[in-house]
Amino acid sequence: MTTILVTGATGTLGRQVSERLRTAGADVRGLSRRSPSYAVDLRDGKGLDAAVEGADAIVHCATAPRGGDDRAAGFLIDAAKRAGTPHLLYISIVGVDRLPLGYYTVKHRVERMIEDSGLGSTILRTTQFHDLVLRILSGAAKLPVLPVPSGVRVQPVDSGEVADRLAALALDGPAGRVPDLGGPEVRAFTDLAGAFLRAIGRKRRVVPVRLAGKAYAGYRRGDHLAPEHAAGSVTFEEFLDRRHRHPA
Repeated sequence: MTTILVTGATGTLGRQVSERLRTAGADVRGLSRRSPSYAVDLRDGKGLDAAVEGADAIVHCATAPRGGDDRAAGFLIDAAKRAGTPHLLYISIVGVDRLPLGYYTVKHRVERMIEDSGLGSTILRTTQFHDLVLRILSGAAKLPVLPVPSGVRVQPVDSGEVADRLAALALDGPAGRVPDLGGPEVRAFTDLAGAFLRAIGRKRRVVPVRLAGKAYAGYRRGDHLAPEHAAGSVTFEEFLDRRHRHPA
């Protein structure tokens, strides 16, 4: 039986990857700070050697938007080397090499660390999840009007489809940098805001707001998009409808 360690196993993506791998017959070790079996804090790496030992592959889904992904990856890479793990799979984001955001810069650094590690590796970049777009719009909808970044398009992808792809990659051998996975549609943020308001039955005036900075300019250019890799099939409306029918 194939043994696969999934980091961030209680998160939106890691939980779904773990479920798919178990369905495929893999022995899944779910690693997180609150895991009953593999409780490891990647910020210090304590207990990581025991979790990694004997794993045929590691799917690295854990991430910390506030910083520290590179430090955590360093602990994981070192443990994988000591254990002789043959395959390390990393989920990244389209545009990490183009958009001047601190979080993206660190994600790109982790990509390079994995590529330079000497381990067999696979790196998958995806566009933003539907869940992220929903979280942004839900927060903004608390205001009297719904502000959205002016001139920005988004290509959201379903996290379940990303989990499908990651699980399939984990069960194969190292493949290096694989084709990006983008959502089925490139949509104006204002358009997605309208779809969100219709789904929740709320009326708000959508107000495009022009922002400053190089990162915003990159979003306006579409540096975070992958229209040539629109492999996802679940639209934002379908995602919202599913959430309404089956709330988490």
